[in-house]
Amino acid sequence: ILIFRGSPLLIQLFLIYYGLGQFGVIRHSFLWPLVREPFICAVLALALCTAAYTAEILRGGLLAIPPGQIEAGQACGMSRWLLLRRIIAPVMLRYALPAYSTEAILLVKSTALASLVTVWDVTGVAQQIIQRTYRTMEVFLCAAAIYLLLNFIIVQLYALLERRLTPHTRQNPATVSL
Repeated sequence: ILIFRGSPLLIQLFLIYYGLGQFGVIRHSFLWPLVREPFICAVLALALCTAAYTAEILRGGLLAIPPGQIEAGQACGMSRWLLLRRIIAPVMLRYALPAYSTEAILLVKSTALASLVTVWDVTGVAQQIIQRTYRTMEVFLCAAAIYLLLNFIIVQLYALLERRLTPHTRQNPATVSL
């Protein structure tokens, strides 16, 4: 986890895309047809980096659970599985959700780096259009608008999910007396 959180995603992407082929063991293994594809390398780099951050987000959510809630479940005679399912996981997800929504947004924005290893995402397609039309500003503004729209949708979905998972935190509107 420390390696993937402590090094830039671009370096990780380059090491996976350009570096794995340097090892004969990998070139002669059954993995080579997969690892030589730029798309698989980009997905692998993004997945490993995101998994490292997600693990820390979930760890933070787990550590944020008040010990009294776990003790109360144990005092009621809950098994470890039932305790995990009914107390630990729901509370941990509520605490981790805001940070994880930020990680999801960062993942979408990080896909722009995949164009550096010939994977055609929004940025890669924008670069192709610029090469044909020489309209840099307009094309990159359209690409930025696409990323903005994707991230807006993600923010709205996570806000909806957060409202659904935390109904007890909303304040009820004051009743109007007649």
